[in-house]
Amino acid sequence: MVEGPSLLASLDFISQDEMLTPLGRLDKYAASENIFNRQMVARSLLDTLREVCDDEGDCVAVLERIGRLADDSEPTVRAELMEQVPHIALFCQENRPSIPYAFSKYLLPIVVRYLADQNNQVRKTSQAALLALLEQELMERLDVETKVCPVLIELTAPDSNDDVKTEAVAIMCKMAPMVGKDITERLILPRFCEMCCDCRMFHVRKVCAANFGDICSVVGQQATEEMLLPRFFQLCSDNVWGVRKACAECFMAVSCATCQEIRRTKLSALFINLISDPSRWVRQAAFQSLGPFISTFANPSSSGQCFKDEGKSSEDLAAEDKNRLTDHDAAEEEQPGREDAPAHSSASLERALEDCAPETCGNSAGDISVPEDSSSLCTLSSESHQEAASDENKKPANCKSALWSEGGSSSPDCTPLDQELFNSFHFWRTPLPAIDLDRELQLDSGDTLSPERTGDAPGVPEPASPNITMATRKELEEMIENLEPHMDDPDVKAQVEVLSAALRASSLDAREEASGVEHRTELQDDLGVSELPDCSLDQDARGPLVSAIEESMDATPHCVRGAADVTTSDSFSPDEERRSKVQDVVPQALLDQYLSMTDPSRAQTVDTEIAKHCAYSLPGVALTLGRQNWHCLRETYETLASDMQWKVRRTLAFSIHELAVILGDQLTAADLVPIFNGFLKDLDEVRIGVLKHLHDFLKLLHIDKRREYLYQLQEFLVTDNSRNWRFRAELAEQLILLLELYSPRDVYDYLRPIALNLCADKVSSVRWISYKLVSEMVKKLHTATPPTFGVDLINELVENFGRCPKWSGRQAFVFVCQTVIEDDCLPMDQFALHLMPHLLTLANDRVPNVRVLLAKTLRQTLLEKEYFLASASCHQEAVEQTIMALQMDRDSDVKYFASTHPSSTKVSEDAMSTASSTY
Repeated sequence: MVEGPSLLASLDFISQDEMLTPLGRLDKYAASENIFNRQMVARSLLDTLREVCDDEGDCVAVLERIGRLADDSEPTVRAELMEQVPHIALFCQENRPSIPYAFSKYLLPIVVRYLADQNNQVRKTSQAALLALLEQELMERLDVETKVCPVLIELTAPDSNDDVKTEAVAIMCKMAPMVGKDITERLILPRFCEMCCDCRMFHVRKVCAANFGDICSVVGQQATEEMLLPRFFQLCSDNVWGVRKACAECFMAVSCATCQEIRRTKLSALFINLISDPSRWVRQAAFQSLGPFISTFANPSSSGQCFKDEGKSSEDLAAEDKNRLTDHDAAEEEQPGREDAPAHSSASLERALEDCAPETCGNSAGDISVPEDSSSLCTLSSESHQEAASDENKKPANCKSALWSEGGSSSPDCTPLDQELFNSFHFWRTPLPAIDLDRELQLDSGDTLSPERTGDAPGVPEPASPNITMATRKELEEMIENLEPHMDDPDVKAQVEVLSAALRASSLDAREEASGVEHRTELQDDLGVSELPDCSLDQDARGPLVSAIEESMDATPHCVRGAADVTTSDSFSPDEERRSKVQDVVPQALLDQYLSMTDPSRAQTVDTEIAKHCAYSLPGVALTLGRQNWHCLRETYETLASDMQWKVRRTLAFSIHELAVILGDQLTAADLVPIFNGFLKDLDEVRIGVLKHLHDFLKLLHIDKRREYLYQLQEFLVTDNSRNWRFRAELAEQLILLLELYSPRDVYDYLRPIALNLCADKVSSVRWISYKLVSEMVKKLHTATPPTFGVDLINELVENFGRCPKWSGRQAFVFVCQTVIEDDCLPMDQFALHLMPHLLTLANDRVPNVRVLLAKTLRQTLLEKEYFLASASCHQEAVEQTIMALQMDRDSDVKYFASTHPSSTKVSEDAMSTASSTY
């Protein structure tokens, strides 16, 4: 009896709510002191609007109550209200005629006001609501300019709250792509530039750096280069490593918004500084962005987009190279008064050396020796070589000088003092002025140059004056002082050691230089060489000295070693020696740093997964360099392909087909096919990458090479884990695509056994795909001439599946027949002749699942064909008799599917309906 009044009271309360109008209920609970009631009001606002949407006055009344609810003192109520604002705004947009200007007048002011709310949760929900409204285009452009942007600019004022300022900057950056270039450039960009220089809060600078790329992509190239790049340079040198790390992460987006010249001259040097940053986290982010940054140098006209290499002949290319070299030398002649070294490009230098006669220029492009002193004939000690190799990514120093190989050991004139002075500086030093030895020797002897000799070496500057050495010495001292605070970094330590060696070597006097010239003259006379090539190294005159040092350090070490090393280097062919890692598409320093990502020391000092990042971006780098520069990446690719981490090899396996398109058929056959073969025998985690793009790769190969893989397809049926059924399912998908690449004979001999094996797989998902594979195989073999392969395949299907002792095999036969009918793989007369008689015999099968599927196939698929609707043949009569027999079947499901005509006619849906019995 106690519960009676309580129950009546609650029922009375419910009846009172039902008697209230939607607005009355809203007012009742909005005024409640219970927080949960007010939260419920915020959640039910949209439902209330839907109830009163026919009455404009009631809609406005609900919106007005939203404004009063926004003043609630409880943060959870305000946050709940803000979560509903985007949904309410969308409803107002859809019912605009009934409630015009509802969003702009009632909702937007609440969103903007909450951006500065004291509660963090309310601010977060208002920021999310604002971005959702912009993304769904529910906000007018005028409202953005007059109501949103002014508030954000005010929130980023110097006297604003720190947390609010940081969040406001983030919102400005995120909304820039949504509001477009005009509003961003007029209203957001000036304040964004100010925030990049916020000296008090590094959080603000970090947010600016993280979103720098998005702003650049919105405002375009001109605004980026004029206003944003100076700020970006400041952020990249920020004293907080988190800011510099954010800059490294968005470097690619910034590069995409600049012109090629700025990208090459300014951004490249800036990126090298980030790669050499004292912070490991900055270096890690920089190396992850290195490949994407290099890809921004891509030029579609020179990247080799088409697969077949039908370009110009090697003679034409050599002629073009010679013309470019002549034009470059002519430009050098116009500047005879320059005191510094001519800025030869590395590519031009390589072409110049290749154009030299073999007996005159025995060095490859990678074997450049500067004929400034006797360092061209020196021996690099094992200690200095090992130090250089470990500090600079362990590049192989297998190059040798042609003069040394012909002349044997060093000249007896070379004193022990000279040997002690020979160190790594002679091979890693900054570029020195080029000197024509013949001209110098003839001037010393009082002779004049002949016209022929003048034509042979155009534009050669005079020997450098001593003041250049003094200037270089002073710059070296300054560089050493600047780098000493960062000696804990291995890269910086290597630079300091090189600079110190340069400083010691710069103290050599003119007597040692003269003795070096005299030594080379004797050696030249002994060898009978009339000319020496005019060799000069690349130097960017606009960059600081440290940039030149870094570029020189990143180059492959060019050294001359003992007699044993000379013998070893003879095993390399001249073509391999000429192939250096020098190109002119991207700055060489960037490429050298990218190639160093496979160095094991990088995994210890930078990132344990640095090799994976290198592998991930390698196709983009290869596309940028073009197939003509593949030799720069070949060794790196082979190193990655043999990496101990399977994740690295897996990454390469997933992209090898893309790389094949970039390289063309010849390079693919020579360099990628062996690696592809290795992946085929790798772990399943690596093999799946090859398998997913098996068709894409094999279609690029020559027909003879492609046929070699027919013998290996069977190996994909064997996996490390037998439960890895997705591997077999992917194999079936790829075999469907491979049918077009092989002849009917090859399909029948090699692909048919695999397909029939997959049709009997333990997993139904594999079988469903295999039914499609077998039907496509039937279609290909039947259309071949002669069609004997198709008939043999059909007979094998009947024998192995239609008469299979297991019911799952007989059911598979029905599935195959259904797929053949749906996809028109056989003409209906041929189907009626070869497959239908065996199909109809299954009407008496003892397993109901087989009869159910047969009823579906006959009723929903076979009788839909025009052949059975128009012709009164014996085949049609047989089908109708079978259906009548199935309609009287003892199983209710068989009766149902034989009597009705459901809408589902897809094999996959039929298979799903019997999934429990076919797994």
